[in-house]
Amino acid sequence: MEVEAAIALGKYAGAGLACTGMGGAAVGVGHVVGNYLSGALRNPSAAAGQTATMFIGIAFAEALGIFSFLVALLLMFAV
Repeated sequence: MEVEAAIALGKYAGAGLACTGMGGAAVGVGHVVGNYLSGALRNPSAAAGQTATMFIGIAFAEALGIFSFLVALLLMFAV
């Protein structure tokens, strides 16, 4: 019984550590949008041309958060 409890503890600890990637993705999205807004306030005429680039950066940063969420789910339920 102790081995099963240790395995469950390891699964939940690993899933919790994998969830830190979601926090990193949130920080990444914040940096992307913050830098876009900083540039848009400095040069408003160029802001419209950079909107698509901002959304691509958000998508890449958010994809890493989704991957870490999937790893956490796999650690909790697939093992």
